[in-house]
Amino acid sequence: MIRLPKWGWVTIAAAVVVVGGGAGLTAAVAIGREAPRASVSQPASDATSTDEPSSSSSAAPRGNNAADGPQDPTANETSSTAADAVPVSVHIPSIHVDANLEDLHKDAAGALEPPTEWNDAGWYSDGVVPGHVGPAIIAGHVDSLTSAAIFYDLDELAAGDAVTVSMSDGTTLSFTVRSSQQAAKNAFPTSNVYGTTPTPELRLITCGGTFDKTAGHYTDNLIVFADLNTA
Repeated sequence: MIRLPKWGWVTIAAAVVVVGGGAGLTAAVAIGREAPRASVSQPASDATSTDEPSSSSSAAPRGNNAADGPQDPTANETSSTAADAVPVSVHIPSIHVDANLEDLHKDAAGALEPPTEWNDAGWYSDGVVPGHVGPAIIAGHVDSLTSAAIFYDLDELAAGDAVTVSMSDGTTLSFTVRSSQQAAKNAFPTSNVYGTTPTPELRLITCGGTFDKTAGHYTDNLIVFADLNTA
């Protein structure tokens, strides 16, 4: 199935068929964007850098940073210990997401680095562990230059949808979507996303809005808020 980028500038370029939701590519008909330069932005009050850290020393930029804008992850930093179970995958049945989780950290400018793989998601491993009190953060790309990425359909999630996180000790945590918010990257709701909460919560983050060809990234972030099921 060939899928157009949801928000970006679309051009017919070379030949690509998206196989398995973007996991594989074979020659056929091409759909992509004009080559955007990847970038990371922070809220205006905290901005120190607009350049995306390289996800690979040898790979050329392939699109925007899906974690673009979710900044100041230090707002609730509680690193896990060796004894803690950590998340290894995320599953969202309603939008057919079944993804491994990379460990995400901050770059030198304090921005959350994106996953290195377009069809993996990542969790902020220096922050709250899913299932612990506070907001755990999972981020993923929305698309690349040539295909949909893991969080392409994140905007279709609705209140009541299920999200499960598999942990390294074999347990599974179940969350329920409460709400979603789209916010401009220069007005990112840092306190709502990273601020302390009295119960275990989950944030899913990707890009949204329109693709700014000049700046080389999407204008907004999409944030989905979910609560741990305790019953």
